[in-house]
Amino acid sequence: MKIEVLTPSCNLETVRDGRGGIFTWLPKDQIVEFNILYFQPGKSRGHHFHPEFNEYFLVVEGSGVMVTRDHDDAPEEQIHMSRGSCVRTPMGVSHAFFAITPVTAMAMLSKRWDDCNPPIIRIDHLQGPVSGNVSLKKAAAKKKAKSKKK
Repeated sequence: MKIEVLTPSCNLETVRDGRGGIFTWLPKDQIVEFNILYFQPGKSRGHHFHPEFNEYFLVVEGSGVMVTRDHDDAPEEQIHMSRGSCVRTPMGVSHAFFAITPVTAMAMLSKRWDDCNPPIIRIDHLQGPVSGNVSLKKAAAKKKAKSKKK
């Protein structure tokens, strides 16, 4: 699986002192933009990949499933996510998030959305045939070439 599950560290003194806890994630990439996302139960967002940035996705509230597929012949893979779960999706990796309950999440990007051309390449869906990363990158190049012709 190309999507990486991140595990936070915890300063145990922040738990032992009775005030709660402080959990820390250390991303591999510099984060230059973050967005808050809201999902309704039974709805999905995604069915795309990002050709120019890595995306970190942190569930703040609720639960759902992150789905990905590495290449045409690979089965779909999923990660159950709930409050405090964080994943890193590398550029070029197709993904979608399906909400089970109402979800609030943070998407953190390694490159500003508005500095990308294009920032996102949509795919039909993750159920059934999905192009592998090489084909997805070719699709991104074709879309970029079409937009330049316009």
